Amino acid sequence: MDEEQTLKDLLAIMHENDLDALKIKVGDAIFELVRREPGAAAAAPAAAAAAVPAPSGPAAPAASANVKKVTAPLVGVFYRSAAPDAEAFVKEGDRVETGQVLCILEAMKLFNEITSDYSGIVTRIVPENGELVSLGQELFWIEP
Repeated sequence: MDEEQTLKDLLAIMHENDLDALKIKVGDAIFELVRREPGAAAAAPAAAAAAVPAPSGPAAPAASANVKKVTAPLVGVFYRSAAPDAEAFVKEGDRVETGQVLCILEAMKLFNEITSDYSGIVTRIVPENGELVSLGQELFWIEP
């Protein structure tokens, strides 16, 4: 498959699923597409490159040296529970075991359970519930 066809296919996926951003790795190539508002300047590469804006407000806490970070294996919408009225899979301060479900990422109407690669205490949950997360974005901090 050539690069132009791959881009067309990825754009079709974005439009079909009403996504604002999509980042995917195909072989050695990484494609990141970000929807801009109509009329946005095409010469704004810094704005176009950011799939998810940096959180505003107070500065994020620094991770301790032994913290393990669970990152998003795909682009999707982050959910802390299986249903809006259900209890969160985990909360800050909870002890988790390897293989335990931490959250769900919804991508293209598929719900993907994200499990922990580490045992320890959840010290930080980075995204807000319902937030779009990028490939590789930090989701959880876990300390042994």
